[in-house]
Amino acid sequence: MILLRRLLGDVLRRQRQRQGRTLREVSSSARVSLGYLSEVERGQKEASSELLSAICDALDVRMSELMREVSDELSLAELAESAAASEPVSAPVRPLNSVSVTSVAGVPTERVTIKAPAEAVDVVAA
Repeated sequence: MILLRRLLGDVLRRQRQRQGRTLREVSSSARVSLGYLSEVERGQKEASSELLSAICDALDVRMSELMREVSDELSLAELAESAAASEPVSAPVRPLNSVSVTSVAGVPTERVTIKAPAEAVDVVAA
């Protein structure tokens, strides 16, 4: 099962780490307890929209950017979950193709590698 709070926490943690900031710095700036922010980043707590807004302000990141990244992660997780559900457990080992993504719509992103069975992937260059 895909939990949105885990994906959101992962994205928040990456945003904070990209800036080289500590939990303490961001929690102080967002006026949220360090422990609570840590639980949000670990996907153990659901963050309210007010809390997300405060964290985004502290990170100087637009909430729409945060949600876009979460949406991209959710799409990949859904694809992986769907593929796993349709694969028989005793499936023979097949060669994998590896695709690296370094930008989305021309915007640089973290490097993401997607591995999928060779016969299940169609790549169309635009």
